[in-house]
Amino acid sequence: MSERIILHCDLNNFFASVECFLDPSLKDKNVAVCGSVEERHGIVLAKNESAKKYGVKTGEAIWEAKLKCPDLVCVNPHYDKYIEFSKKVRSIYDEYTDMVEPFGIDECWLDITGSTSLFGDKMKIADELRKRVKKEVGITISVGVSFNKIFAKLASDIKKPDAVTLIEKEDIQSKIWKMPCGDLFGVGRQTQKQFKALGIKTIGDIANVPENVMKRVFGKSGVTLRNYANGIDFSPVLRESEVPPVKSVSRGITCKRDLHSYEEISPVVISLCEKISHSLRKHGFYATTVRVALKDNQLAVREFQQKIITPARAADVIYENAMYLIKNNYFFPLPVRAVTVFACNLVGDKISYQLSFDVDYNRLEKLEKLDANVDMIREKFGSDIIVRASSLDLCESKRIRDNCPSFKPLNS
Repeated sequence: MSERIILHCDLNNFFASVECFLDPSLKDKNVAVCGSVEERHGIVLAKNESAKKYGVKTGEAIWEAKLKCPDLVCVNPHYDKYIEFSKKVRSIYDEYTDMVEPFGIDECWLDITGSTSLFGDKMKIADELRKRVKKEVGITISVGVSFNKIFAKLASDIKKPDAVTLIEKEDIQSKIWKMPCGDLFGVGRQTQKQFKALGIKTIGDIANVPENVMKRVFGKSGVTLRNYANGIDFSPVLRESEVPPVKSVSRGITCKRDLHSYEEISPVVISLCEKISHSLRKHGFYATTVRVALKDNQLAVREFQQKIITPARAADVIYENAMYLIKNNYFFPLPVRAVTVFACNLVGDKISYQLSFDVDYNRLEKLEKLDANVDMIREKFGSDIIVRASSLDLCESKRIRDNCPSFKPLNS
């Protein structure tokens, strides 16, 4: 069996690159695509290469970025354009292989093992892709070339922007093992902290920890990371039709003001649960677990979850479970800035399950019928035609208030 040839193509500084292409006057400036300060999303979403040289980082507050780079030009995001550019690039990839696996809007893995007889060797294909995206789309990519997905991604991160980098098997010990452990795919901030406490600093350190130790300390994920560090990864590049089904649905919001009580957080939660409920019905899923993530005004995040007695997708059921989690786990040591609700461990609508004496199935059926009818009305007349009284203050559409000057929200 011949060795696989995997590419990882990463669009460089994607959002910022698109903005600079659309507005040539930004080309020679330090640019950051930023969230709305008014909506309390005032963070850097992306930055161009020149802003990066000043130390501007994705995820930091705009004011912090401007301290580093006083002449930073902040622009609003245009997601419809990013999707358009992503599709253009994807169409180029599709000319070389049908084995293209998206990893977010700006990254893709390509399996070109069977393409070399048509388009030339792996480095020729990688460089041709780089040149074509630059010429035909107007933005740049970095391409990693390797024998598996993990090292292909690592290779694309080594040299940016507008570059091709190759990692061969013989490079593992001489080059890869010297790199910081945080560069390895799957090693996040929390895992880095744990590694640091154990004296693990490099990818080579991960590779040489005994497997039983990694399993005891980190579980199955520890063994997986050890395999990655040793170049062991047989995961296939999945075509879009082969991507595993969704396992969870979530909705979140950064609130316009801090929330100080359960009364203030409740309408936010029910609004998110309605959106989740709609998605579950649309795709034919039920949730068996509810999870809630709360971010306080110091940006610390706490998460809580619990199983549902009976699989459900009614908004009120998800809401009741979410609020139960919040009231029993979060006592407002600090105000809440952002809320995210997750419906997890999804099952199909044909699933069989054990009935419970603790569940009012008549109520459950009525709630689901009510939600389905509300869906039909909203699809016909608009999403704001029916709004819960408790959520009126959250409704950002001005249509109701503009068309009804005498309209006043009522407390629910």
